[in-house]
Amino acid sequence: MTKGRIDTHQHIVPPAYAAWLDQQGVTAGGLPIPKWSAEGALDLMESARIETGILSVSTPGVHLGDDGAARSMARLVNEFAADAVRQHPGRFGFFATLTLPDVDGALAEAAHALDVLGADGVVLLTNVRGVYLGDASIEPLMEELERRKAVVFVHPSELPAPAVPGIPPFAADFLLDTTRAGINMARRAWLERYPNVKIILSHGGGFIPYAAERIARMCSPDGDSARGIENLRRFYFDTALASSPYALPSLLAFADPSHVFFGSDWPYAPKERSLHFAGLLDKFELGPDLRMAIERGNAERVFRRLAV
Repeated sequence: MTKGRIDTHQHIVPPAYAAWLDQQGVTAGGLPIPKWSAEGALDLMESARIETGILSVSTPGVHLGDDGAARSMARLVNEFAADAVRQHPGRFGFFATLTLPDVDGALAEAAHALDVLGADGVVLLTNVRGVYLGDASIEPLMEELERRKAVVFVHPSELPAPAVPGIPPFAADFLLDTTRAGINMARRAWLERYPNVKIILSHGGGFIPYAAERIARMCSPDGDSARGIENLRRFYFDTALASSPYALPSLLAFADPSHVFFGSDWPYAPKERSLHFAGLLDKFELGPDLRMAIERGNAERVFRRLAV
């Protein structure tokens, strides 16, 4: 029997976390905070042929300005995610939520989540109040993640700028925010200095595949275009909301074919929307080996516990 997809971009919304955000009037890039249940996740997974979903907390994360509150909420959401994994063997994994820009808190929570809870990696937002991945202040965390050969799932956040009236941040700003973070990490030589950290850029990498040649010189510390392209191709990418016949050709023309994972973005993308993009992937002309690699094989090589 053929094994199902591994979904590296599936979200979890612990009820206490949702209530905490609601109390403070916080949304997820203009989207209401959705309700989550294991039953709802498994229903989507059955419909989309997903065997395992790797869960993560989406934007705005847990740091809303107070280190102590962020540390408490990170522990709560990670314990909740780990419990979902335990209750449904083989169906879920999770990326641990950390506390950036509180680096000390992030180091402590990463150790707890990876060593005690069995997290499959960590999730980091592209920026927290204007501090982007690639910033020197985050390097102690990256050094530890390099030592651990960790997987880092990068999720977009809101741009540190006013939204355009009528255009919510998730519609376009998320893609630019991912692109900004990717450029900044590349130009700060993170991909070369932390070669054992596998960094996944959400939603097909924003605009990076489409604009790679244009931005390449910015993506190398010495301004060399060829080296910039080489750096950018070290990233991993997911297909969440990026499997259209317009976006996917650009992603596949640019990315290392072993660096592309399936993603659903459920429940921030409702079931109907998740299935729409999964269906577009089904219809897209791919060779059987590449299709299997995107849907499962590439993730099995990175998340070795799933290669059973």
